[in-house]
Amino acid sequence: MQFKDYYQTLGVARDATADEIKKTFRKLARKYHPDISREPDAELRMREVNEAYAVLSDVEKRAAYDQLGRGYQPGQDFRPPPDWDAGFEFSGRGFSPREAADFSEFFAELFGRGGAPAGARPARAGGRAQGEDHHAKLLLDLEDAFRGATRQISLRVPQLDAHGRAVLASRTLNVKIPVGVHQGQVIRLAGQGAPGAGGAPAGDLLLEVHFKPHPRFRPDGRDLHRVLPVAPWEAALGGVVAVDLPQGSVRVRIPEGAQSGRQLRVRGKGIPGEPPGDLLLDLQVVLPPADTPQARQLYETMARELAFDPRQAGRA
Repeated sequence: MQFKDYYQTLGVARDATADEIKKTFRKLARKYHPDISREPDAELRMREVNEAYAVLSDVEKRAAYDQLGRGYQPGQDFRPPPDWDAGFEFSGRGFSPREAADFSEFFAELFGRGGAPAGARPARAGGRAQGEDHHAKLLLDLEDAFRGATRQISLRVPQLDAHGRAVLASRTLNVKIPVGVHQGQVIRLAGQGAPGAGGAPAGDLLLEVHFKPHPRFRPDGRDLHRVLPVAPWEAALGGVVAVDLPQGSVRVRIPEGAQSGRQLRVRGKGIPGEPPGDLLLDLQVVLPPADTPQARQLYETMARELAFDPRQAGRA
């Protein structure tokens, strides 16, 4: 995927004000609108202009784009890093995947995941209306789901300055993480969203939980997946091994004759909850290296006495 320079597409400076961006867009729209333009590539250019304007005219998307795209050149190979948008606070406005499909892959990858998470309240027009809910992605350690925690988070809040230029303000909040929190769960902080109109209460801040990559476990809802290395004799003869969890450990029985790829399920040992998730272990038989004379001798003995050909095993 190639990086798109939306400032270059519109022909505006990176520090252009909101008014300058709007005026330039209107000028380009008159030039490339397919109904009136005589340019041979008017439809394509109009789509590119619309896409650039959809980002640069939105203070939140513009601030996130500026942060993410720093140092990239137009056409440069680009993949957004995982959780690039963590720490940004957004309002409920957003593009659904269907709406984002009208634009490029680049746009869809960055902004095509929809607006607010489930439970967000839209702002209501009229005199006294409760403030709009805001939302942000909250990155947690997997261990937080087992023991709970209180975390201090810093959020960057895109807004316009007095000159109409996009800037990032910041604020810090203390968030209580309940035991059993899982991927995709929303933690609601009452009154931390947009101010209400006419003295009405402020909206809420909705924090959508995501886990940082873990070296051993992959969460799936409340279930936990892990690759479990086993020695050849543990796989062949069976046995009981200890498996460390994000909190504590569990003893697991390896069945006799187990092969790599077999999955074991340990019920109730995933993320806590009502009910708790399960622990899913994918077995991986790991051979010890033949890097000493004794190890080589053992392998040579096995080769002579076992008469085992894995390429013939299981054939009729």
